[in-house]
Amino acid sequence: MTVKQDREQTLKLVQAAVAACEDKKGVDTRILELDPADSGLTDFFLITSATNDRQTVAIADEIELRLKHTFGVYAHSVEGRRTGEWILLDYVDFVVHVFLAERRAFYDIERLRKSAKPFTPAELDEELKKDLSAKTRATRSKKTTEEAPAVEAPVAEKTAVKPVAKKTTAKPAAKKTAIKPAAKKVVIKKAATKKIVVKPVVKKATTTKPAAKKTAKVVAKKTVTKKVAAKRPVAKKVAAKKAVAKKTIVKKAAIKKTATKKTAVKKATLKRAVAKKVAVKKVVAKKAVAKKAAVKKAIAKKAPAKKTLQKKTVAKKVATKKLPTKKTARKKR
Repeated sequence: MTVKQDREQTLKLVQAAVAACEDKKGVDTRILELDPADSGLTDFFLITSATNDRQTVAIADEIELRLKHTFGVYAHSVEGRRTGEWILLDYVDFVVHVFLAERRAFYDIERLRKSAKPFTPAELDEELKKDLSAKTRATRSKKTTEEAPAVEAPVAEKTAVKPVAKKTTAKPAAKKTAIKPAAKKVVIKKAATKKIVVKPVVKKATTTKPAAKKTAKVVAKKTVTKKVAAKRPVAKKVAAKKAVAKKTIVKKAAIKKTATKKTAVKKATLKRAVAKKVAVKKVVAKKAVAKKAAVKKAIAKKAPAKKTLQKKTVAKKVATKKLPTKKTARKKR
């Protein structure tokens, strides 16, 4: 690969990383093209900033996934993922810096690299378009230059058949036969050479058409592959969103189930408590009724004994009144 091809490839990778930053809402993304003096370090710096730690990690993950799936490129080294304040992704040809806004203002890489040439994402897209247009023009000019000598070359080759005719001279034929028939043979050979000149021109003119068809097919295949490669990340995003939506629905359903289970448990516990209270009240009421009945029974048992005692006492009193004493008996006498 030439230097231009390497630069175009790195610019494509940087463009994909910029798209990933914009998808994850990175703020103030800038590209710095370093001096040739600093080319030992890297060629480009991609700098972006985020509002919190989670966003910096999300941007770094999206860049890694995008470059891995579309280009098959992996980061040489990753630093600062744990803290999330300044994440650095080293892709050798370019380096990605994902900052928190405060850390970016503190370190201020743009000020340290004043000699670097700054780019915005829009300017980078324009430069890539210019490179593409220049490449297409170069390829078209090459095709036109290759087709022109391809038609002229066979005529020059076929005109060079004349020395062959010179080799077939009439001297050896003069020994065996007369000169006249040898001359006729030479004429026939010249005519044959003329016919040979005409045929390859037609063949070569026809051979250029399938080459053009082949190039058109190759271009069509390349465009199809590019479209498929462009659709893949979109399809992956849609699949990821669907997976996230499914996960959220499953989580909500699980939360609802747990909530219903908790409410059912609470209701069951309340019912048990009410049932226990009712059972306790019933037991207390039964005990009270049993006590009253026992008291009544005891009173009823004691009542006849009292009556019998009363009767006995009454009978004694009556008996004492009726029986006369010794004094009363003597007086009567």
